[in-house]
Amino acid sequence: MKNRLFTSILAAAALCACNHAEADRQDNPALRDEGFSHDMIVLGEQLQDPYSVVNMTKALHAVSPYAAEKGPLGATDYYVRFLPTDGEQMKLLEDKGLLLMDHPLDYRIVREGDWYHDPEVPEGEITWQYAVVPVDFVFPAGVRYEKLDECYIADNDPATRSDGIDWAAVERESYRLTGNADMLGTRAGETAAPAGRISIVDPDFSEEPVGVKGVKVSCNSFVKFASAFTDEDGCYKMNKSFSGNIRYRLVFQNAKGFCQGMNLILVPASVSTFGKHSSEGFSTTVDHTSDRNLFIRCVVNNAGYDYCAESAAAKGELAAVPKDLRIWNFRSIDQCLSVMMHQGVVVETTDALTGLLGQYAPLVKIIMPDVLLGHSGSESYSEIYADAMHAFAEAGHYSLVGKEWWGKFVGFALNAFVSSSFSNIYGSIDDADSSYCEVAETFAFYCQNILFRRHYPESSAVFGTSFWFFPQIFMYMDERGIGLDRIAPLMTSEVVDMEVLKFKLLSYYPQYKNTINEAFIRYDK
Repeated sequence: MKNRLFTSILAAAALCACNHAEADRQDNPALRDEGFSHDMIVLGEQLQDPYSVVNMTKALHAVSPYAAEKGPLGATDYYVRFLPTDGEQMKLLEDKGLLLMDHPLDYRIVREGDWYHDPEVPEGEITWQYAVVPVDFVFPAGVRYEKLDECYIADNDPATRSDGIDWAAVERESYRLTGNADMLGTRAGETAAPAGRISIVDPDFSEEPVGVKGVKVSCNSFVKFASAFTDEDGCYKMNKSFSGNIRYRLVFQNAKGFCQGMNLILVPASVSTFGKHSSEGFSTTVDHTSDRNLFIRCVVNNAGYDYCAESAAAKGELAAVPKDLRIWNFRSIDQCLSVMMHQGVVVETTDALTGLLGQYAPLVKIIMPDVLLGHSGSESYSEIYADAMHAFAEAGHYSLVGKEWWGKFVGFALNAFVSSSFSNIYGSIDDADSSYCEVAETFAFYCQNILFRRHYPESSAVFGTSFWFFPQIFMYMDERGIGLDRIAPLMTSEVVDMEVLKFKLLSYYPQYKNTINEAFIRYDK
Protein backbone atom coordinates (compact mmCIF):
# COMPACT_ATOMS: atom_id res chain seq x y z
CA MET A 1 0.00 0.00 0.00
CA LYS A 2 2.78 2.45 0.90
CA ASN A 3 4.68 1.70 -2.31
CA ARG A 4 1.51 2.19 -4.33
CA LEU A 5 0.83 5.50 -2.62
CA PHE A 6 4.39 6.65 -3.20
CA THR A 7 4.08 5.81 -6.90
CA SER A 8 0.83 7.75 -7.03
CA ILE A 9 2.42 10.79 -5.45
CA LEU A 10 5.33 10.80 -7.89
CA ALA A 11 3.03 10.40 -10.88
CA ALA A 12 0.68 13.14 -9.70
CA ALA A 13 3.60 15.46 -8.97
CA ALA A 14 5.02 14.85 -12.44
CA LEU A 15 1.64 15.58 -14.00
CA CYS A 16 1.35 18.78 -11.98
CA ALA A 17 4.80 19.92 -12.98
CA CYS A 18 4.02 19.35 -16.66
CA ASN A 19 0.69 21.09 -16.42
CA HIS A 20 2.21 24.04 -14.56
CA ALA A 21 4.75 24.59 -17.33
CA GLU A 22 2.15 23.95 -20.01
CA ALA A 23 -0.16 26.58 -18.58
CA ASP A 24 2.58 29.19 -18.94
CA ARG A 25 3.51 28.19 -22.48
CA GLN A 26 -0.07 28.19 -23.76
CA ASP A 27 -1.02 31.49 -22.20
CA ASN A 28 -2.25 34.12 -24.64
CA PRO A 29 -2.27 37.55 -23.04
CA ALA A 30 -5.46 39.45 -23.74
CA LEU A 31 -5.26 42.44 -21.46
CA ARG A 32 -4.91 44.90 -24.34
CA ASP A 33 -1.49 45.88 -23.00
CA GLU A 34 1.64 45.20 -25.02
CA GLY A 35 3.68 44.97 -21.83
CA PHE A 36 1.62 42.14 -20.31
CA SER A 37 3.29 38.73 -20.48
CA HIS A 38 3.85 35.58 -18.44
CA ASP A 39 7.19 34.97 -20.15
CA MET A 40 10.63 35.64 -18.70
CA ILE A 41 11.53 39.29 -18.21
CA VAL A 42 13.99 40.56 -20.82
CA LEU A 43 16.55 43.02 -19.44
CA GLY A 44 18.28 45.82 -21.31
CA GLU A 45 21.16 47.99 -20.20
CA GLN A 46 22.06 48.71 -16.60
CA LEU A 47 20.91 52.14 -15.41
CA GLN A 48 22.18 54.53 -12.78
CA ASP A 49 20.04 54.26 -9.67
CA PRO A 50 18.64 57.72 -8.80
CA TYR A 51 18.18 56.59 -5.18
CA SER A 52 21.84 55.80 -4.49
CA VAL A 53 23.39 57.91 -1.73
CA VAL A 54 25.86 59.40 -4.22
CA ASN A 55 23.19 60.44 -6.74
CA MET A 56 20.71 61.74 -4.17
CA THR A 57 23.49 63.82 -2.57
CA LYS A 58 24.32 65.40 -5.94
CA ALA A 59 20.65 66.15 -6.56
CA LEU A 60 20.21 67.65 -3.09
CA HIS A 61 23.07 70.10 -3.64
CA ALA A 62 21.69 70.98 -7.06
CA VAL A 63 18.21 72.05 -5.94
CA SER A 64 18.15 72.84 -2.22
CA PRO A 65 19.56 75.87 -0.38
CA TYR A 66 19.48 73.75 2.78
CA ALA A 67 21.92 71.16 1.43
CA ALA A 68 24.87 72.45 3.47
CA GLU A 69 22.84 72.43 6.67
CA LYS A 70 21.66 68.90 5.98
CA GLY A 71 25.20 67.59 5.86
CA PRO A 72 26.24 64.39 4.07
CA LEU A 73 23.43 61.95 3.42
CA GLY A 74 23.66 58.63 5.17
CA ALA A 75 22.20 55.45 3.77
CA THR A 76 18.66 54.60 4.84
CA ASP A 77 18.69 51.26 3.01
CA TYR A 78 20.90 48.76 1.25
CA TYR A 79 20.19 47.35 -2.17
CA VAL A 80 21.21 43.70 -1.84
CA ARG A 81 20.85 40.36 -3.50
CA PHE A 82 20.62 36.92 -1.89
CA LEU A 83 21.43 33.51 -3.30
CA PRO A 84 19.57 30.96 -1.14
CA THR A 85 20.64 27.39 -1.76
CA ASP A 86 17.48 25.61 -0.68
CA GLY A 87 13.96 25.96 0.63
CA GLU A 88 15.01 26.44 4.22
CA GLN A 89 17.17 29.43 3.33
CA MET A 90 14.39 30.85 1.18
CA LYS A 91 12.03 30.53 4.12
CA LEU A 92 14.51 32.36 6.36
CA LEU A 93 14.31 35.32 3.98
CA GLU A 94 10.52 35.15 3.75
CA ASP A 95 10.25 35.07 7.54
CA LYS A 96 12.24 38.33 7.63
CA GLY A 97 9.34 39.95 5.78
CA LEU A 98 11.43 40.80 2.72
CA LEU A 99 9.87 41.69 -0.61
CA LEU A 100 12.03 39.58 -2.90
CA MET A 101 12.35 40.15 -6.64
CA ASP A 102 13.93 37.59 -8.93
CA HIS A 103 15.45 40.24 -11.24
CA PRO A 104 17.80 43.21 -10.72
CA LEU A 105 16.10 46.53 -10.06
CA ASP A 106 18.54 48.84 -11.85
CA TYR A 107 18.19 47.53 -15.41
CA ARG A 108 15.94 48.74 -18.17
CA ILE A 109 13.18 46.22 -18.84
CA VAL A 110 12.85 45.57 -22.56
CA ARG A 111 9.96 43.16 -22.18
CA GLU A 112 7.79 42.68 -19.12
CA GLY A 113 7.15 39.24 -17.68
CA ASP A 114 6.30 37.43 -14.48
CA TRP A 115 9.69 35.88 -13.74
CA TYR A 116 13.43 35.99 -14.39
CA HIS A 117 16.31 33.53 -14.01
CA ASP A 118 19.90 34.72 -13.98
CA PRO A 119 21.76 33.03 -16.88
CA GLU A 120 24.77 32.44 -14.63
CA VAL A 121 22.69 30.40 -12.18
CA PRO A 122 22.13 26.79 -13.35
CA GLU A 123 18.58 25.85 -14.28
CA GLY A 124 16.80 24.10 -11.44
CA GLU A 125 18.56 26.18 -8.80
CA ILE A 126 17.16 29.21 -7.03
CA THR A 127 18.12 32.39 -8.85
CA TRP A 128 19.40 35.57 -7.21
CA GLN A 129 16.75 37.28 -5.09
CA TYR A 130 16.94 41.10 -5.00
CA ALA A 131 15.67 43.18 -2.11
CA VAL A 132 15.96 46.53 -0.35
CA VAL A 133 16.65 46.26 3.38
CA PRO A 134 17.03 48.90 6.12
CA VAL A 135 20.55 49.66 7.28
CA ASP A 136 19.95 47.92 10.61
CA PHE A 137 18.80 44.70 8.91
CA VAL A 138 20.21 41.55 10.49
CA PHE A 139 21.30 39.26 7.67
CA PRO A 140 20.40 35.60 8.35
CA ALA A 141 23.40 33.40 9.03
CA GLY A 142 24.44 31.04 6.26
CA VAL A 143 22.59 32.77 3.39
CA ARG A 144 24.91 34.18 0.75
CA TYR A 145 24.33 37.85 0.01
CA GLU A 146 25.96 40.82 -1.69
CA LYS A 147 25.46 44.53 -0.96
CA LEU A 148 25.03 46.17 -4.34
CA ASP A 149 24.55 49.79 -3.31
CA GLU A 150 23.84 52.20 -0.48
CA CYS A 151 20.53 53.98 -0.97
CA TYR A 152 18.85 57.09 0.35
CA ILE A 153 15.05 56.94 0.30
CA ALA A 154 13.67 60.09 1.87
CA ASP A 155 10.41 58.39 2.92
CA ASN A 156 12.48 56.12 5.16
CA ASP A 157 14.30 58.97 6.92
CA PRO A 158 12.26 60.44 9.84
CA ALA A 159 14.35 63.64 9.71
CA THR A 160 12.84 64.62 6.35
CA ARG A 161 9.46 65.32 7.93
CA SER A 162 10.61 68.63 9.37
CA ASP A 163 13.78 69.66 7.54
CA GLY A 164 12.11 72.06 5.08
CA ILE A 165 13.58 70.34 2.02
CA ASP A 166 11.43 69.60 -1.03
CA TRP A 167 12.43 65.97 -1.36
CA ALA A 168 10.09 65.50 -4.30
CA ALA A 169 12.16 68.03 -6.22
CA VAL A 170 15.38 66.33 -5.10
CA GLU A 171 14.08 62.99 -6.30
CA ARG A 172 13.09 64.38 -9.69
CA GLU A 173 16.47 66.09 -10.08
CA SER A 174 18.23 62.81 -9.31
CA TYR A 175 16.28 61.16 -12.12
CA ARG A 176 17.48 63.87 -14.49
CA LEU A 177 21.11 63.77 -13.35
CA THR A 178 21.26 59.98 -13.78
CA GLY A 179 19.85 60.05 -17.30
CA ASN A 180 16.46 58.67 -16.29
CA ALA A 181 14.38 61.79 -17.07
CA ASP A 182 12.32 59.77 -19.55
CA MET A 183 10.89 57.85 -16.60
CA LEU A 184 9.50 60.94 -14.88
CA GLY A 185 5.79 61.58 -14.94
CA THR A 186 4.28 64.65 -16.58
CA ARG A 187 3.45 66.36 -13.26
CA ALA A 188 6.01 68.89 -12.16
CA GLY A 189 4.51 69.44 -8.71
CA GLU A 190 4.44 67.22 -5.66
CA THR A 191 4.85 63.50 -6.02
CA ALA A 192 1.76 61.36 -5.70
CA ALA A 193 0.95 58.37 -3.52
CA PRO A 194 -0.36 55.78 -6.00
CA ALA A 195 -3.99 54.77 -5.57
CA GLY A 196 -6.45 52.89 -7.72
CA ARG A 197 -8.92 50.05 -8.04
CA ILE A 198 -8.53 46.48 -9.25
CA SER A 199 -11.94 45.15 -10.28
CA ILE A 200 -13.42 42.19 -12.11
CA VAL A 201 -16.66 41.51 -13.93
CA ASP A 202 -18.95 38.95 -12.26
CA PRO A 203 -22.04 39.19 -14.52
CA ASP A 204 -24.11 36.64 -12.58
CA PHE A 205 -23.69 38.72 -9.41
CA SER A 206 -23.79 42.37 -10.49
CA GLU A 207 -24.06 44.58 -13.53
CA GLU A 208 -21.14 46.62 -12.18
CA PRO A 209 -17.59 45.28 -11.74
CA VAL A 210 -16.77 44.03 -8.25
CA GLY A 211 -13.51 44.50 -6.40
CA VAL A 212 -10.65 42.03 -6.42
CA LYS A 213 -10.58 41.68 -2.65
CA GLY A 214 -7.59 41.58 -0.34
CA VAL A 215 -5.04 41.03 -3.10
CA LYS A 216 -1.57 42.54 -2.81
CA VAL A 217 -0.68 45.38 -5.18
CA SER A 218 3.05 46.04 -5.38
CA CYS A 219 4.87 48.82 -7.22
CA ASN A 220 8.41 50.12 -7.54
CA SER A 221 10.74 52.45 -9.34
CA PHE A 222 14.29 51.20 -9.05
CA VAL A 223 14.86 50.41 -5.35
CA LYS A 224 11.90 52.38 -4.05
CA PHE A 225 9.00 50.02 -3.24
CA ALA A 226 5.50 50.27 -1.90
CA SER A 227 2.73 47.73 -1.51
CA ALA A 228 -0.83 47.62 -0.23
CA PHE A 229 -3.72 45.19 -0.01
CA THR A 230 -6.96 46.05 -1.73
CA ASP A 231 -10.13 46.44 0.33
CA GLU A 232 -13.46 44.73 -0.35
CA ASP A 233 -14.12 47.12 -3.23
CA GLY A 234 -10.73 46.44 -4.79
CA CYS A 235 -9.37 49.88 -3.84
CA TYR A 236 -5.82 50.43 -2.65
CA LYS A 237 -3.54 53.30 -1.69
CA MET A 238 0.21 53.14 -1.21
CA ASN A 239 2.00 54.67 1.78
CA LYS A 240 4.76 56.21 -0.33
CA SER A 241 4.83 58.69 -3.19
CA PHE A 242 6.81 58.46 -6.43
CA SER A 243 8.15 60.92 -8.97
CA GLY A 244 8.46 58.74 -12.04
CA ASN A 245 6.25 56.22 -13.75
CA ILE A 246 6.31 52.97 -11.79
CA ARG A 247 5.91 49.24 -12.37
CA TYR A 248 2.72 47.71 -11.01
CA ARG A 249 2.02 44.05 -10.31
CA LEU A 250 -0.56 41.92 -8.55
CA VAL A 251 0.99 39.50 -6.09
CA PHE A 252 -1.53 36.77 -5.37
CA GLN A 253 -0.92 36.73 -1.66
CA ASN A 254 -4.21 37.55 0.02
CA ALA A 255 -4.68 39.59 3.18
CA LYS A 256 -6.67 36.62 4.58
CA GLY A 257 -3.51 34.47 4.59
CA PHE A 258 -3.56 32.28 1.48
CA CYS A 259 -1.41 32.35 -1.67
CA GLN A 260 -1.87 31.18 -5.22
CA GLY A 261 0.75 29.48 -7.34
CA MET A 262 4.48 29.73 -7.40
CA ASN A 263 6.61 31.39 -10.05
CA LEU A 264 9.05 28.70 -11.04
CA ILE A 265 11.23 27.87 -8.02
CA LEU A 266 10.01 28.37 -4.47
CA VAL A 267 8.36 31.77 -4.87
CA PRO A 268 5.14 31.28 -2.90
CA ALA A 269 2.79 33.57 -4.82
CA SER A 270 2.10 34.04 -8.52
CA VAL A 271 2.56 37.49 -10.00
CA SER A 272 0.68 39.22 -12.80
CA THR A 273 2.73 42.19 -14.01
CA PHE A 274 1.09 45.23 -15.57
CA GLY A 275 4.15 47.20 -16.63
CA LYS A 276 4.79 50.91 -16.10
CA HIS A 277 2.03 53.38 -15.38
CA SER A 278 1.52 56.76 -13.75
CA SER A 279 2.80 57.50 -10.26
CA GLU A 280 -0.70 58.73 -9.44
CA GLY A 281 -2.00 55.17 -9.58
CA PHE A 282 -3.20 52.35 -11.76
CA SER A 283 -6.66 50.85 -12.16
CA THR A 284 -7.89 48.00 -14.29
CA THR A 285 -10.99 45.88 -14.78
CA VAL A 286 -10.54 42.19 -15.51
CA ASP A 287 -13.14 40.12 -17.36
CA HIS A 288 -13.40 36.76 -19.12
CA THR A 289 -11.65 38.16 -22.22
CA SER A 290 -8.62 39.23 -20.16
CA ASP A 291 -5.47 37.21 -19.77
CA ARG A 292 -6.63 33.76 -18.71
CA ASN A 293 -4.19 33.28 -15.84
CA LEU A 294 -5.01 36.72 -14.45
CA PHE A 295 -8.76 36.07 -14.68
CA ILE A 296 -8.56 32.69 -12.91
CA ARG A 297 -6.31 34.03 -10.16
CA CYS A 298 -8.63 36.98 -9.48
CA VAL A 299 -11.72 34.75 -9.23
CA VAL A 300 -10.01 32.22 -6.94
CA ASN A 301 -8.73 35.14 -4.88
CA ASN A 302 -12.27 36.44 -4.39
CA ALA A 303 -13.68 33.01 -3.57
CA GLY A 304 -11.01 32.53 -0.90
CA TYR A 305 -11.61 35.99 0.53
CA ASP A 306 -15.36 35.30 0.69
CA TYR A 307 -14.85 31.91 2.35
CA CYS A 308 -12.53 33.40 4.97
CA ALA A 309 -14.97 36.27 5.59
CA GLU A 310 -17.83 33.77 6.05
CA SER A 311 -15.69 31.74 8.43
CA ALA A 312 -14.80 34.79 10.52
CA ALA A 313 -18.34 36.17 10.58
CA ALA A 314 -20.04 32.96 11.72
CA LYS A 315 -17.88 31.39 14.41
CA GLY A 316 -18.23 27.62 14.41
CA GLU A 317 -20.23 27.48 11.19
CA LEU A 318 -17.20 27.19 8.93
CA ALA A 319 -13.71 26.18 9.96
CA ALA A 320 -10.93 28.58 9.01
CA VAL A 321 -8.44 27.41 6.40
CA PRO A 322 -4.93 26.65 7.72
CA LYS A 323 -2.35 29.41 7.77
CA ASP A 324 -0.24 29.89 4.66
CA LEU A 325 -2.55 27.85 2.43
CA ARG A 326 -0.94 27.33 -1.00
CA ILE A 327 -3.06 26.91 -4.13
CA TRP A 328 -1.85 25.94 -7.60
CA ASN A 329 -4.15 26.56 -10.56
CA PHE A 330 -4.14 24.32 -13.64
CA ARG A 331 -6.00 24.88 -16.87
CA SER A 332 -5.61 21.38 -18.33
CA ILE A 333 -7.29 19.31 -15.58
CA ASP A 334 -10.79 19.53 -14.14
CA GLN A 335 -10.15 17.99 -10.71
CA CYS A 336 -9.63 19.52 -7.29
CA LEU A 337 -7.01 17.64 -5.26
CA SER A 338 -6.61 19.04 -1.77
CA VAL A 339 -3.34 17.26 -1.05
CA MET A 340 -2.37 19.67 1.79
CA MET A 341 1.29 18.78 1.28
CA HIS A 342 2.53 22.23 2.27
CA GLN A 343 0.80 21.61 5.60
CA GLY A 344 2.69 18.32 5.96
CA VAL A 345 0.15 15.75 4.74
CA VAL A 346 1.79 12.78 2.96
CA VAL A 347 5.31 14.19 3.56
CA GLU A 348 4.92 13.74 7.32
CA THR A 349 2.26 11.03 7.39
CA THR A 350 3.67 8.46 4.95
CA ASP A 351 6.61 6.56 6.43
CA ALA A 352 7.90 5.27 3.10
CA LEU A 353 8.00 8.75 1.58
CA THR A 354 9.48 10.41 4.67
CA GLY A 355 12.24 7.80 4.86
CA LEU A 356 13.07 8.09 1.18
CA LEU A 357 13.19 11.89 1.21
CA GLY A 358 15.24 12.03 4.42
CA GLN A 359 16.78 15.48 4.83
CA TYR A 360 14.88 16.72 1.76
CA ALA A 361 11.45 16.22 3.36
CA PRO A 362 11.31 19.82 4.72
CA LEU A 363 12.17 21.17 1.24
CA VAL A 364 9.38 19.16 -0.38
CA LYS A 365 6.96 20.44 2.25
CA ILE A 366 7.96 24.04 1.53
CA ILE A 367 7.60 23.92 -2.25
CA MET A 368 4.56 21.65 -2.58
CA PRO A 369 1.00 22.95 -2.73
CA ASP A 370 -2.00 22.35 -0.53
CA VAL A 371 -4.59 22.51 -3.28
CA LEU A 372 -4.33 21.57 -6.95
CA LEU A 373 -7.28 23.33 -8.53
CA GLY A 374 -8.18 22.40 -12.10
CA HIS A 375 -10.14 24.76 -14.35
CA SER A 376 -10.56 22.78 -17.57
CA GLY A 377 -14.10 23.37 -18.80
CA SER A 378 -14.74 26.22 -16.36
CA GLU A 379 -14.92 29.42 -18.35
CA SER A 380 -17.13 31.88 -16.48
CA TYR A 381 -16.55 33.68 -13.20
CA SER A 382 -19.33 31.73 -11.49
CA GLU A 383 -17.99 28.33 -12.64
CA ILE A 384 -14.46 29.07 -11.39
CA TYR A 385 -15.90 30.55 -8.19
CA ALA A 386 -17.87 27.37 -7.51
CA ASP A 387 -14.80 25.15 -8.00
CA ALA A 388 -12.72 27.37 -5.73
CA MET A 389 -15.36 27.30 -2.99
CA HIS A 390 -15.15 23.51 -3.04
CA ALA A 391 -11.38 23.73 -2.54
CA PHE A 392 -11.63 26.19 0.34
CA ALA A 393 -14.32 24.06 2.00
CA GLU A 394 -11.95 21.08 1.88
CA ALA A 395 -9.15 23.19 3.35
CA GLY A 396 -11.46 24.21 6.19
CA HIS A 397 -12.41 20.57 6.77
CA TYR A 398 -8.72 19.68 6.96
CA SER A 399 -8.37 22.16 9.83
CA LEU A 400 -10.92 20.10 11.79
CA VAL A 401 -9.61 16.59 11.12
CA GLY A 402 -5.80 16.98 10.98
CA LYS A 403 -2.98 15.35 9.04
CA GLU A 404 -3.53 11.65 9.77
CA TRP A 405 -7.21 11.71 8.78
CA TRP A 406 -6.54 13.80 5.70
CA GLY A 407 -3.67 11.53 4.71
CA LYS A 408 -6.17 8.66 4.35
CA PHE A 409 -8.35 10.80 2.08
CA VAL A 410 -5.40 12.01 0.00
CA GLY A 411 -4.06 8.47 -0.40
CA PHE A 412 -7.43 7.34 -1.71
CA ALA A 413 -7.76 10.31 -4.08
CA LEU A 414 -4.23 10.02 -5.50
CA ASN A 415 -4.55 6.29 -6.08
CA ALA A 416 -7.87 6.84 -7.84
CA PHE A 417 -6.37 9.68 -9.89
CA VAL A 418 -3.45 7.61 -11.14
CA SER A 419 -5.51 4.43 -11.65
CA SER A 420 -7.95 6.36 -13.85
CA SER A 421 -5.15 7.83 -16.00
CA PHE A 422 -5.50 11.20 -14.25
CA SER A 423 -9.19 11.63 -14.96
CA ASN A 424 -11.00 10.83 -11.69
CA ILE A 425 -10.16 11.36 -8.01
CA TYR A 426 -13.35 9.80 -6.64
CA GLY A 427 -12.60 6.14 -7.32
CA SER A 428 -15.11 3.54 -6.20
CA ILE A 429 -16.96 2.81 -2.98
CA ASP A 430 -15.25 -0.58 -2.99
CA ASP A 431 -11.72 0.91 -2.84
CA ALA A 432 -9.76 1.00 0.42
CA ASP A 433 -10.44 4.09 2.55
CA SER A 434 -13.38 5.11 0.38
CA SER A 435 -15.26 6.15 3.52
CA TYR A 436 -12.85 9.08 3.98
CA CYS A 437 -13.56 10.24 0.45
CA GLU A 438 -17.29 9.86 1.04
CA VAL A 439 -17.22 12.03 4.17
CA ALA A 440 -14.86 14.66 2.73
CA GLU A 441 -16.56 15.05 -0.64
CA THR A 442 -20.11 14.88 0.70
CA PHE A 443 -19.29 17.75 3.02
CA ALA A 444 -17.26 19.74 0.46
CA PHE A 445 -19.99 19.60 -2.18
CA TYR A 446 -22.58 20.54 0.43
CA CYS A 447 -20.54 23.61 1.43
CA GLN A 448 -19.99 24.45 -2.23
CA ASN A 449 -23.74 24.43 -2.84
CA ILE A 450 -24.58 26.51 0.24
CA LEU A 451 -21.84 29.12 -0.24
CA PHE A 452 -22.54 29.38 -3.96
CA ARG A 453 -26.22 30.06 -3.28
CA ARG A 454 -25.32 32.72 -0.73
CA HIS A 455 -23.29 34.52 -3.37
CA TYR A 456 -25.74 33.86 -6.23
CA PRO A 457 -29.16 33.66 -4.54
CA GLU A 458 -30.98 33.54 -7.89
CA SER A 459 -28.99 30.54 -9.15
CA SER A 460 -30.50 27.06 -9.40
CA ALA A 461 -27.14 25.34 -9.95
CA VAL A 462 -26.46 22.18 -7.91
CA PHE A 463 -23.06 20.51 -7.58
CA GLY A 464 -21.89 16.99 -6.77
CA THR A 465 -25.11 15.03 -7.23
CA SER A 466 -23.88 12.56 -9.87
CA PHE A 467 -21.35 10.51 -7.89
CA TRP A 468 -21.49 7.43 -5.68
CA PHE A 469 -21.62 9.65 -2.57
CA PHE A 470 -24.52 11.97 -1.81
CA PRO A 471 -24.23 15.60 -0.69
CA GLN A 472 -28.02 15.49 -1.09
CA ILE A 473 -28.10 14.03 2.45
CA PHE A 474 -26.93 17.35 3.86
CA MET A 475 -29.02 19.37 1.43
CA TYR A 476 -32.14 17.48 2.54
CA MET A 477 -31.37 18.16 6.19
CA ASP A 478 -30.45 21.79 5.47
CA GLU A 479 -33.85 22.45 3.93
CA ARG A 480 -35.44 21.12 7.13
CA GLY A 481 -33.52 23.11 9.71
CA ILE A 482 -30.21 21.26 10.17
CA GLY A 483 -28.02 23.82 8.43
CA LEU A 484 -24.33 24.46 7.98
CA ASP A 485 -24.05 25.95 11.46
CA ARG A 486 -25.13 22.61 12.94
CA ILE A 487 -23.37 20.24 10.53
CA ALA A 488 -19.94 21.85 10.15
CA PRO A 489 -18.82 21.67 13.82
CA LEU A 490 -19.43 17.90 13.83
CA MET A 491 -17.02 17.17 10.96
CA THR A 492 -14.11 16.23 13.22
CA SER A 493 -11.54 13.43 13.06
CA GLU A 494 -13.68 10.71 14.68
CA VAL A 495 -16.09 10.90 11.73
CA VAL A 496 -14.41 8.26 9.56
CA ASP A 497 -17.55 7.16 7.73
CA MET A 498 -21.14 8.23 7.19
CA GLU A 499 -22.49 5.84 9.81
CA VAL A 500 -20.40 7.52 12.50
CA LEU A 501 -21.63 10.88 11.25
CA LYS A 502 -25.24 9.75 11.35
CA PHE A 503 -24.85 8.57 14.95
CA LYS A 504 -23.20 11.87 15.87
CA LEU A 505 -25.99 13.88 14.27
CA LEU A 506 -28.62 11.89 16.16
CA SER A 507 -26.70 12.39 19.41
CA TYR A 508 -26.39 16.14 19.02
CA TYR A 509 -29.80 16.85 17.50
CA PRO A 510 -32.30 14.27 18.80
CA GLN A 511 -35.14 16.70 18.05
CA TYR A 512 -34.37 16.15 14.34
CA LYS A 513 -34.32 12.35 14.59
CA ASN A 514 -36.93 11.79 11.88
CA THR A 515 -35.30 14.24 9.46
CA ILE A 516 -31.86 12.69 9.91
CA ASN A 517 -33.10 9.14 9.43
CA GLU A 518 -35.17 10.15 6.41
CA ALA A 519 -32.16 11.82 4.77
CA PHE A 520 -29.92 8.78 5.15
CA ILE A 521 -32.65 6.34 4.07
CA ARG A 522 -33.56 8.42 1.02
CA TYR A 523 -29.97 8.34 -0.23
CA ASP A 524 -28.98 4.92 1.06
CA LYS A 525 -26.39 3.24 -1.15
